Amino acid sequence: MDNAQAKFLMEQLTGLWESEFAMTCKVLEAVPDDKRDYKPDPKSRSAWDLTTHLATADIWFLDSIINAQFNWDPEAAKAAAAGFKTVAEVVAFYKREFPARLATLRGMPADQLARQADFFGLIKGPAAQFLGLANNHSVHHRGQLATHLRAMGSKVPPIYGDSADHPMGS
Repeated sequence: MDNAQAKFLMEQLTGLWESEFAMTCKVLEAVPDDKRDYKPDPKSRSAWDLTTHLATADIWFLDSIINAQFNWDPEAAKAAAAGFKTVAEVVAFYKREFPARLATLRGMPADQLARQADFFGLIKGPAAQFLGLANNHSVHHRGQLATHLRAMGSKVPPIYGDSADHPMGS
């Protein structure tokens, strides 16, 4: 991938992820604090675990792409999640940090977007290419969290159209 292709890809994928951001915020905001420990199955993550993971992992992915280095520190991830006390704090963090990271990406020179990154030895490629993987990761966990909402007594927000809780035109 050359520099121009990397810049184009970044522009396309940050635009896509920016629209996903609004939907992710709606899902995060729908998690009730008093039922955040809900799990549909003992093997499942709790709504709180998914909420904090979704917000912090999106930022981690963006930072990793910006730096073209994927270094996962499980202890740092636990510490970041432990810093939140309420869903509102997680949402405020996400609403502050996510747009800032997209702005950083959009301001990066094309050659930095085209530089090679290594995703734990599994995938190697231009840093910009990992925006697709990062978006997929986010959508995956947002979907998991959305399936918890109704069972917790909350409403499922419209994500890609209406939901049973928010029909179109209502």
